[in-house]
Parts: sequence; C-alpha cells; structure tokens
Amino acid sequence: MTENISVDKNKSDEEIYLQILPQIKSLINSDEPIISNLSNVTAALKEAFNKISWVGFYLLKDDELYLGPFQGKIACTIIKVGSGVCGKSALKKETIIVEKVDEFPGHIACDAGSKSEIVIPLLKNKKLFGVLDLDSYNYSSFNQIDKKYLEKICVLLTEELDLEKFILT
Repeated sequence: MTENISVDKNKSDEEIYLQILPQIKSLINSDEPIISNLSNVTAALKEAFNKISWVGFYLLKDDELYLGPFQGKIACTIIKVGSGVCGKSALKKETIIVEKVDEFPGHIACDAGSKSEIVIPLLKNKKLFGVLDLDSYNYSSFNQIDKKYLEKICVLLTEELDLEKFILT
C-alpha cells in the first residue's frame, strides 16, 4: 500500500499544519509497530515543510535519549537527559524553541549547519517517553505556531500508541 501526504507548501505554516494534522492522524495505527508510526510522522513533517533540515525522535532509556526514527543527515545517537536542547526539554518536560542554537548554552551540534531548533517532549500522564526534535538551517524558523501543532502531534502519538510497551534494548 502506498502512503502519500498532500500539502500545499505555498500556504502559511499554520495552514500547512492544518492540512497535515488529519493526514498524520490517519497514518498513526496502533496495530502497527511504534517504530513504524514514528518513522511515518518524521517523513510527513519533513515532506511538508521546506524549513526543516532534520526531524526525528530521541527515545528515553534510563537517563539517556537514544536516536530513533528520523529524516535528515546522520545524527548524534545518545544524548544525556539535561544536555543540549533535547536533554533540557526532556529534563524540564516542556517544549523548547531556540532561535539561534549557537547561543544556547551546551548546545550539541550534531549538524554544524543547524541554526534553529524546536524540541517537544513525548509525555503521557507526566511520564516522559522521549522527544521530537526539529532543526532548520535558518535562524528563528520555529515559533508558537510550530509549538502548538507539534505538541498536538505528540499528544496524538501518546494517545494512540502504547508507548509503555516500547522497549529499547
């Protein structure tokens, strides 16, 4: 079966999110492996937005975030909770928007070309399962619109998928 995403990239970011949100929801299938669902979400986001240079999940095991499904250049494989933007988002259990990554204390530069970033925690009942990380080669690429809709996507994932069953070995 072929899956496609339909998006008009000439629209505003909010209009693009409104186009892809129901499409992403239809891609999420609790009968399929979690890894497959996360992979399709990263592909859909990367396909929808030209501003995204990298998008992926880091999944929590013990006190570290491990690289999960992603779209983009090769990435860091392990990030300690509390380190870098992803680690800080995981520690605080809140979304972090960074307009200029060079100015973020302790930023981890997996791709030296990255200029801005947004990281959204994957939470269910206040329990952290990982983070969704998006990077851009442009400064100030992410804002409150991105935060609003990316958080909705993360809620969809945590509501539809039984992340408790997903174990990194």
